[in-house]
Amino acid sequence: MANHLSAKKRIRQTEARKEHNRYYAKTMRHAVKKLRGVSEKKEANELYPKIASMLDKLAKTNVIHKNKAANLKSSLSKHVQSL
Repeated sequence: MANHLSAKKRIRQTEARKEHNRYYAKTMRHAVKKLRGVSEKKEANELYPKIASMLDKLAKTNVIHKNKAANLKSSLSKHVQSL
């Protein structure tokens, strides 16, 4: 167990960040799954820019890696174009 005040604070900060990151990562996964399940081109064209923006923001704040965001955006773009 931590003895120093700074170590205790670090534990609190880490826990808060973990909860924050888990929420946004889970939200991102649901959004990607929703877009992959869409079969109408019009609906997919409306959803894709929102999800791409979400991925960029998560990569910028280091919730997900920038290459993962790029790979997801690429595969989702291919999916939207194939409809």
